[in-house]
Amino acid sequence: MISQIPRLRGFFIYSFMKFLNYNGKHFEEGTPIVTADNRGLRYGDGLFETIKYKNNTCLLLDDHLKRLWHGIDLLQFAKPKLFTRQYLRDELDKLIKKNEETSARVRLSIFRGKGGLYDAENDNPQFVIQTMPLGSNTGTFNVNGLQICVYRDALKAADAFSNLKHNNFLPYLMGAQFAKGQKCNDAIILNHHLRICDSTIANIFIIKNGVVHTPPLTEGCLAGVMRQFIQSQLPLIGIEVLESVITEETLLNADEVFLSNSIYNLRWVAGIGNASYSNKITRSIYEKLAETNADVFC
Repeated sequence: MISQIPRLRGFFIYSFMKFLNYNGKHFEEGTPIVTADNRGLRYGDGLFETIKYKNNTCLLLDDHLKRLWHGIDLLQFAKPKLFTRQYLRDELDKLIKKNEETSARVRLSIFRGKGGLYDAENDNPQFVIQTMPLGSNTGTFNVNGLQICVYRDALKAADAFSNLKHNNFLPYLMGAQFAKGQKCNDAIILNHHLRICDSTIANIFIIKNGVVHTPPLTEGCLAGVMRQFIQSQLPLIGIEVLESVITEETLLNADEVFLSNSIYNLRWVAGIGNASYSNKITRSIYEKLAETNADVFC
């Protein structure tokens, strides 16, 4: 929606008004939508998905909703009859159209409503959908490799909830703060075994002797949608991929390292501390996936 804001006599500046979707209703961005007794605010009682919208579609949306539904069940939300995956698809589409997005980062948050620790008002999922402009470099290979560091002050548990994209993200938040302070692009998160879990915003892959390795979900890493996609596609382009326990020593002695998430697809890591990595195989993987899966790897 375009609004005219008076500036000088006879002149106007044009402001594009953005909206968010709260439980199926559209509100201007910045509108207060939750109260102080909201369980999502109080306890982080919820989940979220970050979805890439490009070329008139929400990429890998089936996989995002499958992961979300698994989390909804695991966190014991009630699911009213009308709260379906198709309903959320429709609500995503409505907001994207209302905000006239051509490419966007779409964030879908699910949380419980009002209540204390033991007395939720109800277990029906509340939701918020937001859209944000997508950067121009989110689908390109990063020729300047990332410099990342290892965060040690918070360890991630490997439990029934660790693979979910839930709102209790303290190790990731503090890892991101640490990376910022160290002037790194990202930070590696360790699990409670002091082994490699993932990074603050991505899953991690290493390459050694031509074989790609990534930590199994039992190590506590997020069940990344792009991680799953890359694992499924690598054998099709002649690359062996294994789920392997990765120690810090293994990581530092890898030939190549790359990160994956739904927004940036795949990003090459150039260095971790004193270790540096090449990108010959990583770049080849990127180019082949971009060629064979242009509708997703974009």
